[in-house]
Amino acid sequence: MPPMARIPPGRAGRMWLRRRLDTAERGRDQLDRKLRILVPERQRLRIRADRRREEWAAAHAEAETWLLRASLLGGQDAIRRAASPDLVDLTVRWTSSMGLAYPEEVTLASFGRDLPVLPGNAAVAPAATAFRAAMLAGARAAAADEAVRRLEAEIAVTRRRLRALDKRWLPWLRDALATLELSLEQAEQEDNTRLRRTLQPPSGGT
Repeated sequence: MPPMARIPPGRAGRMWLRRRLDTAERGRDQLDRKLRILVPERQRLRIRADRRREEWAAAHAEAETWLLRASLLGGQDAIRRAASPDLVDLTVRWTSSMGLAYPEEVTLASFGRDLPVLPGNAAVAPAATAFRAAMLAGARAAAADEAVRRLEAEIAVTRRRLRALDKRWLPWLRDALATLELSLEQAEQEDNTRLRRTLQPPSGGT
């Protein structure tokens, strides 16, 4: 909190405090509104993240099954010959809520060249398809987890700011304003008393 010495004296100080109190109250309302929007959004993202992790686990198990089949049919050499040297190209689409950006969706732009079916090994192509699905599911699960992490971090920061306003800044401003207004009221009463004494005619005249 700023020291009392920083508050301008007199009526200027009252205006100074009122402006800052009004700003703090508006900020408090905005933070409260932000929480009321972000908390339900976090719940939605948590549900989506749980579902995405389940999808990734299922896709990973499927890919492992096809890899085993391809390996049994053609051995490790067949797996190595079937591996694509090209890079995977993923696209992450972002969204925002209350000024916070987080990943919303992941799509697969490219997955390298199409793999040929090797002689005597019909499991290579299905294995490649299964690994493509597992890779995409894993990327989506990671993006969903990152979205939850960002929402939770923003909610924690917003709650700390709101608590600081409620527990420290707003009470200090209100107490300082009440103290100053009482002081100004007393000073005005003293000024009025002195003015009445000045205007009162002297007693005992002829």
